[in-house]
Amino acid sequence: MALYVLYESASGYGLFLAHGIDEIGQNTEAVRSSVSDLNRFGKVVKLAAFTPYESALDALNQCNAVSEGQMTDELRNFLELSLPKVKEGKKPKFSLGLAEPKLGSHIFEVTKIPCQSNEFILELLRGVRLHFDRFIENLKPGDLEKAQLGLGHSYSRAKVKFNVNRVDNMVIQAIYILDTLDKDVNSFSMRVREWYSWHFPELAKIVNDNYLYAKVAKYVDDKSQLSEDNLSGLTEIVGDEDKAKEILEAAKASMGQDLSPIDMINIKQFAQRVTELAEYRKNVYDYLVSKMSDIAPNLAALIGEVVGARLISHAGSLTNLAKCPSSTLQILGAEKALFRALKTRGNTPKYGLIFHSSFIGRASAKNKGRMARYLANKCSIASRLDCFLDKSTTTYGEKLREQVEERLDFYDKGVAPRKNIDVMKSAIETADNKEDETMVIVNGDSTEEPKTEKKKKKEKRKHEVEEEKQEKIDVNGSNVDDGTAKKKKKKKSKDDEIVVDAPAPTTEGKKKKKSKVTG
Repeated sequence: MALYVLYESASGYGLFLAHGIDEIGQNTEAVRSSVSDLNRFGKVVKLAAFTPYESALDALNQCNAVSEGQMTDELRNFLELSLPKVKEGKKPKFSLGLAEPKLGSHIFEVTKIPCQSNEFILELLRGVRLHFDRFIENLKPGDLEKAQLGLGHSYSRAKVKFNVNRVDNMVIQAIYILDTLDKDVNSFSMRVREWYSWHFPELAKIVNDNYLYAKVAKYVDDKSQLSEDNLSGLTEIVGDEDKAKEILEAAKASMGQDLSPIDMINIKQFAQRVTELAEYRKNVYDYLVSKMSDIAPNLAALIGEVVGARLISHAGSLTNLAKCPSSTLQILGAEKALFRALKTRGNTPKYGLIFHSSFIGRASAKNKGRMARYLANKCSIASRLDCFLDKSTTTYGEKLREQVEERLDFYDKGVAPRKNIDVMKSAIETADNKEDETMVIVNGDSTEEPKTEKKKKKEKRKHEVEEEKQEKIDVNGSNVDDGTAKKKKKKKSKDDEIVVDAPAPTTEGKKKKKSKVTG
């Protein structure tokens, strides 16, 4: 049986025919030893056909198709032209060797060409890759390397393509930076407190906030030089005049030791670094809030920016979080406790990262598990909406948050919450109305047509209701003729003949009766 080998190079598809397979007996070791020597390998493997790619874009498309295990039309045409034809009802007298088993299965499904992929085929392909430039005629030295480099770059760029406005990787990095900054600012602030307390120990009891303490320490510098002139500067930093006066009085009767100018300079510089870090932490938090409003607005509106970002970073991406069921999302971050409980056959954890949400803290002790399950359900819905919606909106997240609030009231006070269908219908309506408003604002008069149609329908309904009310009033009151006229107008559109003839019999009948009586 003849053996053909398909090699996908950076410049095109190559089909090679392997001779003398029976003599070798498909010995992998024999092929491995003959691969390095071109004279021996050239006797076993020979080029049967070669088709180059049309362009760099075509090469990228072919490479993507091969990596996904799909056969393109170009590859199918090449195989059907180059390989012997497979007759129906007869066993083929050849087989095709490939490096990708998925591609081989797809080729066999479509063309019925028998394919195989094993160590022996891989060794043959290794030899083909090593001596490929020798098999192809009119190939200049360096052309193959350039094609490989260009295809490698374009393939890598295509794999990492993303939407710049919806990059969840930025959120993951921002929440990591935020967590590390929290730890660093806290530890550095404690170091400032300990260091400056040697000089001014009473300040630690007066100013509790770490950021303010670092700013005050930098402003005060030497406590002996504090006077009433510094009161306005202290009140600006602390924000309270009484507290500023207390600092001034404490500085006069302080028990701290004096420090040398060099030590004071180092303390001031370190306090400056701490304040800068704290301000940078605020900037990172603002950046995280803005990115979450772009990437996951509904999740941020439901559970908050920080907790939502932690969920995304723990899952790996927003897509992975959207794929998670609510039961998995509920215990994200509590994996150790879960597996320990499964190992010891104890109680499994009720919540993971979503414990940091305010809803869990507000729920009573007996309802915390219920609340966590319900909140995880809503978070999974919000993450899927954020992941798969084309237009970003916070409407669904706000409505889901209302549902969670109603569920809290139901657990505490017994107030029945609204049904999920009603809430989602109202969310869809509000989202559509917001889209209409934004379209009108952006495009001006161009989007007035759909809105006017809705207005016309509403106006028609209002007119009908008003007419019915007026008819009832006219029937009960004196103006009967006006009511009949309105009825005529209403019925004219449906049936003109009935409208004209309907009121006539009443008046004419009366006249006839009168004429008969008189006669």
